[in-house]
Amino acid sequence: MGEIALAAKITHVPSMYISELPGPHQGCRDQAIAGHKELSRRARELGVDTIVVFDVHWLVNAGYHINCNSAFKGIYTSNELPHFIKDMEYSYSGNPELGRLIAECANAKGVNTLAHEVDSLELEYGTLVPCRYMNEDSHFKVVSIAGWCAWHTHEESRRFGEAVKEAIEKSDSKVMVLASGSLSHRFNDNGSAKESMFEISDEFYRQVDLHVLNLWQQGQWKTFTDMLGTYNETCHGEGGMHDTAMLLGMLGWDKYQGKAEILGEYFASSGTGQVNAVFPLT
Repeated sequence: MGEIALAAKITHVPSMYISELPGPHQGCRDQAIAGHKELSRRARELGVDTIVVFDVHWLVNAGYHINCNSAFKGIYTSNELPHFIKDMEYSYSGNPELGRLIAECANAKGVNTLAHEVDSLELEYGTLVPCRYMNEDSHFKVVSIAGWCAWHTHEESRRFGEAVKEAIEKSDSKVMVLASGSLSHRFNDNGSAKESMFEISDEFYRQVDLHVLNLWQQGQWKTFTDMLGTYNETCHGEGGMHDTAMLLGMLGWDKYQGKAEILGEYFASSGTGQVNAVFPLT
């Protein structure tokens, strides 16, 4: 019988990659990278064999989609920010059996879902960035799930999250599940000063983000799920915050009783609000 061993909401900002490279921004995202490495350490300690990522950089317009190739290998350059992430090599094993099982369970719940095993279907950086720091030795298998659901409802994503839980428990896998996306996601305007890479685009967004994190740390999930739709619309949630809806659907939605643990600190990146937060399993 499979198990969800670890669950978290994580950042994937491309400045984490810039932080590695010699230059004026070297080391600028050390604490975010440290959070990813801590998640990797905990996952290894718990015997995790697979990472499932709800990736808000994978845009889909209809249905729910799973990339469950048996292997992923390539050299990635971001078409969104090619000056931030370019020529990033990766090589990971996949878990097709788990991906297919997730699709089967989701379809049984009436959530139209397709599992894809297509060599030319590549990973997006919402999966590749965390895997760079959590899975640099390809220790974990990887399953990537589209989290930018353009015309979907949070209710559908809640039910999809329930299906993920059901599938993992039916599988032979021990899994870490990651909601890979920001909190508020209003970028700074084009032409902003380079220094604004470390600023929030509006103080309002920071204050709402901090309030949300306080709710998470207190375990006020009914309050948060009630405000999720308005929070997403008002603060420009990344990918519609469907990654968060999937994660909470998997954990029990408003019945979830865990209290989030923040790894490192909340930080602003190019106008957006970012965090690494563990959602304890109850």
